[in-house]
Amino acid sequence: MTVLKRSFAGAIAALMIAGAQPVTADPDAGAYLAARQAGLANDFGQAARFFTESLIADPTNAYLLENAMTSYIAQGDIAQAIPVAQTIVGQGNDSQIAYLTLMIADAKSGNWAAMLDGLEAGRNVGPLVDSLAVGWAYLGQGDIGQAIASFDKVIATEGMMVYGLTHKAYALASAGDFEGAEAIFSGDVPGGMRYSRQSAIAHAQILSQLGRNTDALGIVDAVFGEQSDPSIAQLRAQLRADEAVAYSAVRTPEQGLADLFHVIAGMVQDDAPEQFTLMYTRAATYLWPENTPLVLMNAGLLEELEQYDLANAAYATVARDDPSFHVAELGRAEVLRSAGRNGAAIEVLEALTRSHPDLPEVYATKGDTLRQAERYKDAITAYSRALTLYDDGNSARWFVHFTRGIAHHKVDDWPGAEADFRAALALRPDHPQVLNYLGYSLVERGEKLDEALGMIETAAAERPDNGAIVDSLGWVYFQFGRYEEAVEHLERAASLEPVDPVINDHLGDALWAVGREIEARFQWERALSFDPVEEEALRIRDKLQRGLDLVLVDEGRAPIRIASGDD
Repeated sequence: MTVLKRSFAGAIAALMIAGAQPVTADPDAGAYLAARQAGLANDFGQAARFFTESLIADPTNAYLLENAMTSYIAQGDIAQAIPVAQTIVGQGNDSQIAYLTLMIADAKSGNWAAMLDGLEAGRNVGPLVDSLAVGWAYLGQGDIGQAIASFDKVIATEGMMVYGLTHKAYALASAGDFEGAEAIFSGDVPGGMRYSRQSAIAHAQILSQLGRNTDALGIVDAVFGEQSDPSIAQLRAQLRADEAVAYSAVRTPEQGLADLFHVIAGMVQDDAPEQFTLMYTRAATYLWPENTPLVLMNAGLLEELEQYDLANAAYATVARDDPSFHVAELGRAEVLRSAGRNGAAIEVLEALTRSHPDLPEVYATKGDTLRQAERYKDAITAYSRALTLYDDGNSARWFVHFTRGIAHHKVDDWPGAEADFRAALALRPDHPQVLNYLGYSLVERGEKLDEALGMIETAAAERPDNGAIVDSLGWVYFQFGRYEEAVEHLERAASLEPVDPVINDHLGDALWAVGREIEARFQWERALSFDPVEEEALRIRDKLQRGLDLVLVDEGRAPIRIASGDD
């Protein structure tokens, strides 16, 4: 493990250094600057385009080549990255990503001899990758004896034993030697055999092929617990039905390498930049595009990088007959929504309700999307359908009640909203988000203020660094006439959410109430600068012109006389 992490740390450093190097010859400054800007924005398509344009005038520039290659890989265009990698290596430049690109190119084309030659020539990706790639290359050539000997070398290397054992078991199972593969998985390993998702599935399938479905179920339950992953649920159902589950976990050398890259991506995901992890998920999906968990990880990384079109394209590759198709479609709807394409997201979810009419999460997500599109009545219908489909004990029910309550509130159905909020609290007592929304709404309505204050105090004690909740606490104190306490909490809320127009407006009102008129006007001006909704903006301008007291009088409410001292 130590050797593996050191290798990747070096690769990350190499990429970061490359990103900081100046261009040695820059005849096309416009293309170069556009490429840099696109790279900073994670716009991989534009970055690839402009780095390639820069290369026309300076075709041997190592910095431009490296960045063009990584941009092509990041956008999923491995075919375009391969000739760039060949140029980088042909010029004698040392690049782990270029070596990785040529390795997967050889694997994809079945040119195992070229892969072995490259490794022999020093085209090293990292100790673990290089060692396991040798084994898979020999297996690709049909030499299982050399392949097993190579995996045995990995097993004997400090820090690599589990990886060597796992891939040796894959190799034996792919050749039909299930007894040998099972002996490895169940063997005496110091510290115990550590499973990845794929290796646990492999062991279960191998046991099933040996007629040991009960033992296979034990592996599935021990590794995955009650996980609701559709593929795992399908495997568990097959085993419980005493079916002989076919071995499909890792069947080919290409899949073996893809699984390795998937594991590596998972290992470095928390520590490395998303762009670096993406290099490995892209390499893996190039070799094994049908591996759905890998595709979902790849799409998730693109979503984190806010590359919504690329994420949408990745999710769309999952086949309709795949057990996780609905998971991919839900992901696709989410990225469309994040991209501001609510109409397209709703279309995806409408289709999903037709193909998967009994899945409550589909309707819950549809409700969220409709609510964001301000189609509140339709959202209520979708949420209601979700609630009828969820089991009574499902932990997601509280959130659907909460979001349906918000939708009810938006259409001025307060009885329906309050009922949903209280149903959510019955399922998740003292949940800060629900307490805050219900308590704040009661304050705004002037109802059950003592209960509302208790709710918001509980929420604020649980989430003292949540600006919205601290604002609610300050505002309920304001409604109670406890102005000094209101100022204290609203000042804290404004420090937590400094550009929120509502919080700054509330603080202005509280400051006015305690006689700090100049500061109040300053906060109202700040609130206006943060683009409040039109109705609130008009009210703030009125307060700036005439003061809060006269505005309250016009609204039929009692003025606050503390500020002026005028009884």
